[in-house]
Amino acid sequence: MVFTPIRLSALVLLGAFAIPSGVDAQKRALDHDDILTWRTIQAPSLSPDGAWLTYALSPVEGDPVVIVRQALEDGVSLEFRGERPAFTSDSRYVVVSIPPVEATVDSLRREGVRNSELPGDSLAVVELAEISGMGLEAVRRLGAVESYRTAGYGPWLAYRPAEEEGEGEDDPDDEEKGEEEPAEQEGEAEDEENDKTKEAGDALVLVDLVSGSETRFELVDEFVFADEGGVFAYATSSEDGSEDGVYVLELGGSSDAGAVFRGASHYRELTLSENGDRLAFLADRDDYQADQPEFVLYQSSAPEWDEATAVASSGSGSIPAGWWVSEHGFLSYSDDGERLYFGTAPRPEPEVEDDTPDDDKVEIDIWSWKDPYLQPMQLVQANRERDRTYRAVAHLATGSLVQLATKEVPDVAMADAAGAGFALGLSSLPYRQMVSWDGTYRDFYVVDMATGDRRKVAEMVKSFASISPEGRYLTWWDGVERHWVVAPTDGGGPLFASAGVPHPVWNELDDHPDLPPSYGSAGWTEGDEAFLFYDDFDIWRFEPASGETTNLTAGRGRAEGIRFRYSRTDFDQLAIEEGEALLSAFHKTDKRSGFYRGRTDRAAAPSEVVMAEKRLQLRGKAEDAERWLLTRQDFREYPDLWVTDGSFTDAFKVSEANPQQEEFTWGDAELVEWRSNDGTPLQGILVKPDDFDPSDNYPMMVYFYERMSDGLYSYRPPTPGGSSVAISFYVSRGYLAFIPDIPYEVGYPGESALDAVVPGVLSLVDRGFVDQARIGVQGHSWGGYQIAYMITKTDLFAAAEAGAPVSNMTSAYGGIRWSSGMSRMFQYERTQSRIGGTLWEETQTYLHNSPVFFADKVRTPLLMMHNDEDGAVPWYQGIEMFVALRRLGKPVWMLNYNGEGHGLSRLPNRKDWALRMQQFFDHYLMDAPAPVWMEEGVPAILKGVTLGTELTSRSGIS
Repeated sequence: MVFTPIRLSALVLLGAFAIPSGVDAQKRALDHDDILTWRTIQAPSLSPDGAWLTYALSPVEGDPVVIVRQALEDGVSLEFRGERPAFTSDSRYVVVSIPPVEATVDSLRREGVRNSELPGDSLAVVELAEISGMGLEAVRRLGAVESYRTAGYGPWLAYRPAEEEGEGEDDPDDEEKGEEEPAEQEGEAEDEENDKTKEAGDALVLVDLVSGSETRFELVDEFVFADEGGVFAYATSSEDGSEDGVYVLELGGSSDAGAVFRGASHYRELTLSENGDRLAFLADRDDYQADQPEFVLYQSSAPEWDEATAVASSGSGSIPAGWWVSEHGFLSYSDDGERLYFGTAPRPEPEVEDDTPDDDKVEIDIWSWKDPYLQPMQLVQANRERDRTYRAVAHLATGSLVQLATKEVPDVAMADAAGAGFALGLSSLPYRQMVSWDGTYRDFYVVDMATGDRRKVAEMVKSFASISPEGRYLTWWDGVERHWVVAPTDGGGPLFASAGVPHPVWNELDDHPDLPPSYGSAGWTEGDEAFLFYDDFDIWRFEPASGETTNLTAGRGRAEGIRFRYSRTDFDQLAIEEGEALLSAFHKTDKRSGFYRGRTDRAAAPSEVVMAEKRLQLRGKAEDAERWLLTRQDFREYPDLWVTDGSFTDAFKVSEANPQQEEFTWGDAELVEWRSNDGTPLQGILVKPDDFDPSDNYPMMVYFYERMSDGLYSYRPPTPGGSSVAISFYVSRGYLAFIPDIPYEVGYPGESALDAVVPGVLSLVDRGFVDQARIGVQGHSWGGYQIAYMITKTDLFAAAEAGAPVSNMTSAYGGIRWSSGMSRMFQYERTQSRIGGTLWEETQTYLHNSPVFFADKVRTPLLMMHNDEDGAVPWYQGIEMFVALRRLGKPVWMLNYNGEGHGLSRLPNRKDWALRMQQFFDHYLMDAPAPVWMEEGVPAILKGVTLGTELTSRSGIS
């Protein structure tokens, strides 16, 4: 693909693309084959030095391609089949995964080749400096791989080759490749005789990208690169344990890998400190032969990399009696390498061998009313709970070991700063039953890093807490008091950070029967000097030392109706820098977006950088340069990539994901307003097709969920989705589309939707261009419920599709969300379903809001999709509505894609769903012939034989 960058001045960037006054005669409406060519941009990034950018283009169906190009207006570029591109840390190379050709894989599958025998991914490396002179010859292929990882520092790469059985034995190229033999450790003890066997490790190849040399290691089980140092470590695992060990290699050095630990063992969690001067790991060497071996935490340090020594084991420091170092614990160093975090756990009871034949075993789940979590939720979490660990810390300078998390306070979060004196402890244990009907409550604690002592600072808070970067404060949102709370970790009472704000800092539009959420926060500034948080429009600064609260945006947001938010450009940054900052801006009324310059240290009215009738978003920044990636989009414009220097006055476009869009008719979105039945002013999105004629009458598709008008300038691809209508596809084919906002009244969710949507539709009918006899409506999940309710109250719609709808709130209330194991009660009492009480307190409200009890009032043909593995809304809800309407002789269809969940994931199913939904709506709204599946159904005996999507009737089928 040849792509010419587009350069835009600030003036042009502010403007919208010109709307065509007439549709090119050669343009045509989208069809289902067309939408499979649509591509999405994935993994966009700038090289650390900002000189290059890369991204992948992935079509709905077909092979992905990778683009590597200079981050210049007219820079050289390279395109080839691949995905998941990533720069090396030195900005010299891009590493790319090369999937097999999709058509080849499809052909092999049709020939009956098993998945395990299909070709896998290969690996390629692009040398950036050679692209201009060598083109595709700058791409060096490394062969088939199972997995790979690039070094955090320097031009190094490690990959696991995808070897056929027997490959790698007596390889004549081993000498040339420089196969690395594990070094012998002087004074190494002989391995004890053992008869225990385990799975052997696999081959690993270490590549020096500069020289191209490869070093092959055998039997590698784990490996790790240091984030910022040129150090590589790996552990080997052999079946009999005779070649087990841990090795360290200093990259670019002259010496071979040196052993820091040898002996038959299971090795876990190899971890290097940030600069690579320390290595930690878990091993069970001393207890390897036991049925339940005990792991010990070991460490070795540069520059000698001597034999690793034990840091922690059962009985060490403050590790509780009966506990041990857990092999499931995650290891990590503090940034300065002086603290080593690890996990402990109660020593499990030895497993008792059970020789009972399987046919004689009892298999039972016992549900108890005293259980903290419901039995299904326990089963979903069972593996995680079996492997649960409790955070502990080794203070390496003093040798002190401190248990931080306990059975009573199982979760502990560390401050970012290496030397922080306190941590945050959290416990939901006293409130776990309430998860079923109310939500998650927690107690918050300050945990002393030196002693493990803890002090409770808040209890039964329905939110999450965080600890400031330096560990000086805890912060949380208090929905009861409707304030941000800051609590010093070294003592003293909590402070209301938002007490000095004269405006609500809670979401005033939130209409759930629950505590209101906040408008959010930006976090802490450097040195824990100030906490930044938001009201609806502006950014506020609270300094706990003085108690002073400052409006950083000087009220400009509220005065001009603009929502300002801090834009974090460096996600590795521990705290917000004091001084000038980039702010995102969104106009709440007209939906324009852009960026302003503001300050984080004092009040200052932000200055506009760019605002556009577009949706502008940051997508990344070069780590070591003032180069930025951003996207802009609207209904017509795909969010392609743009590069700027941060001034946003001289941005240029560097991608063209979907040039084929110019071949098809499209549409444009505009904001519309009306009033609900109770007089509430509302907004929505109206999409008109190209060459819209206001004197004509158009069919219209209505789609909704809750409030969606803020997405006015969002691009909506025509691709086959997993649940919802592809609006651009229908608009291309001559439909109008309407997306209304819906506010809710607690206790009346169905009626609230009716009171908002119907007046909105009729306001458009009154404008004369909507054919009132040809209006369809589609929605999924919560949207599906609202549609199922609405068609029991109005005949406005000629056809309706309700995906995964709740039809009976009385039975759904007692249902289970099987993907999480949670009870569904909380949804009705506290969250989206907005009933606001129990089934016994609000019996009539549940009945009134349940469509199935009013199915006899339905006069609208209804299509439903509800799949038998739906883990959110039990598919019995769809069945209840279907059998009710069928019993009443109403036209209704239900599609169950076997094995699919709440939405569709498999592409064949998504393609089929898009076709059937279009056939359904085209039949009722465009007078198109009905397909066989609608006219005659597809009998079970023909399942897998015919899909019934043809538009001509079959004979002999009943």
